[in-house]
Amino acid sequence: QVQLVESGGGLVQPGGSLRLSCAASGSIFSIHAMGWYRQAPGKARELVADFTTGGTTNYKDSVKGRFTISRDNAKNTVYLQMNSLKPEDTAVYYCKAALQVLTDWGKSPVMDYWGQGTQVTVSS
Repeated sequence: QVQLVESGGGLVQPGGSLRLSCAASGSIFSIHAMGWYRQAPGKARELVADFTTGGTTNYKDSVKGRFTISRDNAKNTVYLQMNSLKPEDTAVYYCKAALQVLTDWGKSPVMDYWGQGTQVTVSS
């Protein structure tokens, strides 16, 4: 099976920084896309930033210039550096990966996997 383990959330004052990490482990054949989503109370889950299958990056407009997504392919890990945090960035942040796993009969189709989420609270 596959696990996505997130870390790095917490409480920070407005203007502060946090760095989230997400490590994928298990019988992974290949990772096609990986990124971060967030969900604030009463709101739908939304894309924050991701690496697409082609290797390009996408960012939510409101985080451009403040957040940076990066990855370490050797470690199957993606990071989200969040600077100049605002109260409206408060949410549970989830890691998502679109990947193929190795099974007894070969490689699986590409499937989505989610982490358990990590809370980010921006408040004074």
